[in-house]
Amino acid sequence: MIVETRNRPSALRSPSLGVFDVGAVLRRLDWLLLLAVVTLVGYGLWAIGGITRFDVPGSPDYFVNRQVIAVAAGGIAMLVAILIPPAVYQRHWRLLYGGMIGVMLFVFVFAAAVRGSKRWIDLGPFQFQPSEFGKLVFVLAIAGFLVERGRRVGELGTVATAIGLGLVPIGLVFVQPDLGTALVYGAALTAVLFLSGVRWVHLIVLGVTTIVLLTSVLWLLPAAGMPVLKPYQTARLTGFTNPDSDPGGSTYNVTQSRTAVGAGGFSGRGVAGASQTRLDYLPEHATDFVFASFAEQRGFVGTSILLLLYLLVVWRGLRVVTVAGDLYGAVVAGGIVFAFLFQVFVNVGMTMGIAPVTGIPLPFVTVGGSSMVANLMAVGVLQAIHARGRAEGFR
Repeated sequence: MIVETRNRPSALRSPSLGVFDVGAVLRRLDWLLLLAVVTLVGYGLWAIGGITRFDVPGSPDYFVNRQVIAVAAGGIAMLVAILIPPAVYQRHWRLLYGGMIGVMLFVFVFAAAVRGSKRWIDLGPFQFQPSEFGKLVFVLAIAGFLVERGRRVGELGTVATAIGLGLVPIGLVFVQPDLGTALVYGAALTAVLFLSGVRWVHLIVLGVTTIVLLTSVLWLLPAAGMPVLKPYQTARLTGFTNPDSDPGGSTYNVTQSRTAVGAGGFSGRGVAGASQTRLDYLPEHATDFVFASFAEQRGFVGTSILLLLYLLVVWRGLRVVTVAGDLYGAVVAGGIVFAFLFQVFVNVGMTMGIAPVTGIPLPFVTVGGSSMVANLMAVGVLQAIHARGRAEGFR
């Protein structure tokens, strides 16, 4: 746990690493992290090419082309994030937090409902999902608040305020409704609190409170006639505890997903032979259950390569935590990496029935422009922290 701030010259004021000194910043990038991400993005495009080959008759590359556009936009966003010193986010965390809440409120009030959810803002032929970008902004803002409090981070009032600030966007995302993204925000909040030096007793109280809250939402309140979750969300969670209860109904998706994963075997069935994916027996095979589709087509070998690439990204991301030049950079890096790892774990787990279905996307693979751009932006922030940390002598 990181408990003290190092008083180092701010990268924002360093002429060698200023916003416009592109060469100095690029020389200090973590090139292995960048290579891992580029490889992962390319591997994901290849995976989506096979998974969506038969989804649009007459246009086998429809979804791949859209993903390529998202990758291009994300690459630009990553470069911009690399050039912005993290001290800028720290200084303006209030603006970031207010903007995040404002956009979420706009979505809640004005966005059109799609399949019962208000998550997207229409931008012509594309849809923009603010909650995906909110994952990064959430970490930047809450970390800014905690680091600004410095030595008071061990006080109950500071911890309670941080949790209160976190619960506002978590609640707004939850009522969209988007349980999966709300869980990602909660995971990021936990990581940021831990890395900021919050006392163990406060973390234990937070854990116990979370358990009580979940128990109330899942059992106590519904038993009292006050359900909190939507019926389909309740069905997903109860189906997780009893996956064979309704194989033709509420647990159909998980049943088909597990079948697809098992059918892939060691080397996969190929694109044409993957009947679960090609014949649409597996719903949402390019989004929620994209890992199951990939497992059916490429088998144990293909998925192992994918998971090893994720492991490489996580390893290099954790290294950024150790080389960060100040407490803020370390906390932000840790929050980003933990949220990333949480998404991978839950998405892969739910396709195999070891985690509930929550709609969390698989980073760099799931079809979706907002997710792709937001994840590449997060990598840009990690690189910005790494470059300026190395400049201050942290290895």
